[in-house]
Amino acid sequence: MNHNHNHINNNYEKPIIIGIFLNVTFIIVEVIYGFISNSMALITDAGHNFSDVLSLILAGIAGWMISRRSTSKFTYGFKRGSILIALVNSILLLVALGAITWEAIHRLSVQNVVNGKTVILVASIGIVVNGITAYMFMKGREKDLNVKSVFLHMLTDTFVSAGVVVSGFLIYYFNLNWIDPVISLAIVLVILYSTWGLLKETIQLTMDAVPSNIEYERVQEYLLKVKGVKSVHDLHIWGLSTSHTALTVHLIMEGGYSDGSFLNDLSTGLHSKFGIEHTTIQIEDIDSEDCLQEDCT
Repeated sequence: MNHNHNHINNNYEKPIIIGIFLNVTFIIVEVIYGFISNSMALITDAGHNFSDVLSLILAGIAGWMISRRSTSKFTYGFKRGSILIALVNSILLLVALGAITWEAIHRLSVQNVVNGKTVILVASIGIVVNGITAYMFMKGREKDLNVKSVFLHMLTDTFVSAGVVVSGFLIYYFNLNWIDPVISLAIVLVILYSTWGLLKETIQLTMDAVPSNIEYERVQEYLLKVKGVKSVHDLHIWGLSTSHTALTVHLIMEGGYSDGSFLNDLSTGLHSKFGIEHTTIQIEDIDSEDCLQEDCT
């Protein structure tokens, strides 16, 4: 039996701090000028940016939990907490969307005069702020669900700010004040679309599902092609955290194995090819009594 622990330690502490500072500053600007210009779209975007700040804070907490060492009580450490944080993050965003939708619908029934020029200026700043923040998390989005969450929030906000700029032009040049709450509702739909997939993936991880970036069948085929392996059974793959994947498997080999480096090489291969950091591999002889006929496939 072999246990391999190849953990990825991506340090996002600095990008998180920078992202929080940029977004908090921009939220203050958006709220102030949202009320000055009477723009629901700006206030809506500020509300969503606040959820982004929460997302950044939660991602920082998740990173801290992942880095914590295991104890006799929590033998896997606190990595699992990062999945719960991703779930809370998604739920908070959905709650915020509900509040934004309610206010936007209310605004549709009330005639409001919006300062389009102010909307254009502030939303343009938002494109820059959100774009920079999204870029800082672009590389790590495929390896960590919380980083992916932050990236999606910021990328969505970049396009949202662009939409607000468009509404500002329509208000300024064509006096279409009703477009402001309509853009808010469109923003909600865009965010809901990007959040739903994240929520679904997070719930699956809480149920010990195979992470979405790993194909179970491909891992099984890879193991079956390893020299000396006759069959594979009890293959389990699940997420220890939003960025760490575990695997346990029983390999049936004729006569067992004699090469001392076999398990280490196999674990290294699983890590490099599929990003699986924690592997537990049990070798069984082809005549092993533990290998039931219906399981040895």
